[in-house]
Amino acid sequence: MSVYIIGLIDVQDPEGYPTYSQQVPATLEPYGGQFLVRGGQPEALEGTAPERVVVLAFPSAEQARGWYESEEYARLRPLRQQMASGHLVLVHGVDVPS
Repeated sequence: MSVYIIGLIDVQDPEGYPTYSQQVPATLEPYGGQFLVRGGQPEALEGTAPERVVVLAFPSAEQARGWYESEEYARLRPLRQQMASGHLVLVHGVDVPS
């Protein structure tokens, strides 16, 4: 069963944000992570939509936490926190019948 990290992000520094976002993909590979959603044009059906939505998929919770706590991502996290605010949550997926 896959595990997801979902980010609801509001960017305060759109010119600087690519400095962070361009470096993230390389940090995912060792943990089996991949982008399912990256930015897009969120549309609020209820509540308020953030500027960006990010959905990362990982094979396991251990790999998702391993990525988040890795030295590679720990180096980038302060960049994101300086240029954007938001929420990151780890959620477990469900098995979908074929």
